[in-house]
Amino acid sequence: MAHKKLTLPTKTCAACARPFAWRKKWQRDWDTVKFCSDRCRAKGASG
Repeated sequence: MAHKKLTLPTKTCAACARPFAWRKKWQRDWDTVKFCSDRCRAKGASG
């Protein structure tokens, strides 16, 4: 039987405005995560 993904919380990226889901690596600081990727973080919120 395959593992089913749980319903994960999502946010909208401040740079590209696309939705992205929670990841285990963001477990400790999910409240402060604003960007979906390093590329968007480098680009910044102003885009």
